[in-house]
Amino acid sequence: MSVVVKNKVRTPLVVPPSVRRLAGHKNDQDLEFRVSGGVIIIRPWRSVSDDEYTPRQRRVIDARLAKADADVKAGRVSAPFSDHAEFIDALHKEAAKLLTKKTKRQVR
Repeated sequence: MSVVVKNKVRTPLVVPPSVRRLAGHKNDQDLEFRVSGGVIIIRPWRSVSDDEYTPRQRRVIDARLAKADADVKAGRVSAPFSDHAEFIDALHKEAAKLLTKKTKRQVR
């Protein structure tokens, strides 16, 4: 069983301030209470988002974000559209550009 509570100054649980300080617990911090075999374990609670990605995944995400930032700084972005008709026209123009490019096709 595991329960998460906020460690407030007026919490009914009394833990001496020196013990909390040694454990690294701060006021107004979320704490996780875990019971296992008659032992209560109190530790800082980490949200799921802290463990959402592995370090490898985080490096890939950061690299892609850096590439996107470079595209924005280099001006490789489109301007905002005033309405959906302007957006559709821009899509048609881009599609026309792609259709005019000649591609090499393999002969069978």
